[in-house]
Amino acid sequence: MPNSVPILTPRIFPQWTFLVLLALVCIFVNSCSVAPTDMTAGDDEYSPYAKYFVIDSPAHRKEIIMRALDMIGKDYRWGGSNPREGFDCSGLVVYVVDQVTQRRLPHHAATIAKMTRPIKRKELTPGDLVFFNTMKRRHSHVGIYLGDNRFVHSPTPGQKVRIDSLKTAYYSERLDGARTFVRGPGSLN
Repeated sequence: MPNSVPILTPRIFPQWTFLVLLALVCIFVNSCSVAPTDMTAGDDEYSPYAKYFVIDSPAHRKEIIMRALDMIGKDYRWGGSNPREGFDCSGLVVYVVDQVTQRRLPHHAATIAKMTRPIKRKELTPGDLVFFNTMKRRHSHVGIYLGDNRFVHSPTPGQKVRIDSLKTAYYSERLDGARTFVRGPGSLN
């Protein structure tokens, strides 16, 4: 009796390859990684005494803007976090903040949102972060606010880091959070 080890026949191999490729496409289409559902629960409720990732220096906030503007034109790359390979949205924020402060944020938009203090849209100042619901979940995209309703971000595969406006219909409808690195009144950190 011949050996019973299954052999991939030409008919089965393409089906297997198709499923693997489909899974990879699903992974790569997801621009910024997925947060566990409990990570964003109660997101708008915060304690003024909570510890957040703080950058109090006005000079650092200006430098964040300048470094982000220097990245305009760099390629989008899912999971990317440096100018050589390209950036996804959270990778751009992580890189710029790390270059300015030598402190590293996690490479995940929703987690960055949890680590920064929520503010109202009217309180946005240059150097703050704006978050969007672009994938049917909160904080699935992030950009660095420049002022005058403009922000810099790495939008999507096939595009480059660029400036967009919060007034455009697409971003206006999807804006779901504004965050700051500035210490809040009464905070302990």
